Amino acid sequence: MQTFRKLPSSRPHIAKKTQAIIAWRRSVILKRIGYIVAMTPERDQATDPAPLFAEAVNIMSRLRAPGGCPWDREQTFDTIRKYTLEECYEVFDAIERRHWPDLCEELGDLLLQVLFYAQMAGEAGYFTVADVIAGLNRKLVRRHPHVFGDDASVAAGNAVTSPLDTADIDSGQVLRNWDAIKRAEKQGSSALDSIPRALPALMEASKLGSRAQKSGFDWPDLEGIFAKLDEETEELRQAIDQHPASSPAPEAIVSEVGDLLFTLVNLARRLHVEPEFALRHTNGKFRRRFAAMEAASSQPLEALSAAQLESLWSQAKLEESPSPSR
Repeated sequence: MQTFRKLPSSRPHIAKKTQAIIAWRRSVILKRIGYIVAMTPERDQATDPAPLFAEAVNIMSRLRAPGGCPWDREQTFDTIRKYTLEECYEVFDAIERRHWPDLCEELGDLLLQVLFYAQMAGEAGYFTVADVIAGLNRKLVRRHPHVFGDDASVAAGNAVTSPLDTADIDSGQVLRNWDAIKRAEKQGSSALDSIPRALPALMEASKLGSRAQKSGFDWPDLEGIFAKLDEETEELRQAIDQHPASSPAPEAIVSEVGDLLFTLVNLARRLHVEPEFALRHTNGKFRRRFAAMEAASSQPLEALSAAQLESLWSQAKLEESPSPSR
């Protein structure tokens, strides 16, 4: 039977002083939320999120407390991680389907992940949900001097020494200011260090290319990227010729496939296409067309010839879209 490591502070014998600190910090978050709500006097009290958020925080605390839910009390940061990733993709799926009731539910599930991590961190004395929100508030003010003013941005931690252009700026200048403020927060590090290695590879590649472009390191035009694609394709062909097919693939082939993918991702970036979402779209299209092939065939697909399969594929494409592209 699988066992789960319990955090020490989730056991019944938590010190009373620690419990008192956690309770006090929870009261702080409620006061901060109340302050933020008060900044918007036209808020509809019937849909005021502050008390609802406070209730969610308290529910999560109750689930993890002695006498709460055994499953919730058994979880750790490591066991919850996989659910966080699943919830992110379920949010993406609801958006792609334009199913707003589902999106509402999935955003709630994603918020639960934040509350879960913050609750466990509070129990261990790392930080609380109040710290999470306070840090977010400071970051938003710090990185939006064109909205909240230079003085508020500096008070929130903006360490940029040279003046920033904040008057009547467009979204492009907003992003340049954001990056400058972010770099000042991490002085002495590489411009790429703030891009997490834990990102999905397609997203990481796109962000790396975008960050390098801001430093002037990029192809001058699309033709340069297409030329690079031709170069990487030829290098992959050479690697295949030099190394017999095997499983797993030789490192030379893995490297060349990676170079080809990286170049494709940067082509997508220059075309303002999110590669992750583009590939998800194509995956969905392939699913639909393959299912149409299965439905149209009186035999299992594996029993058909290549020509018959191609015919079914062409038929599925025609039924779905008049586009001649494959």
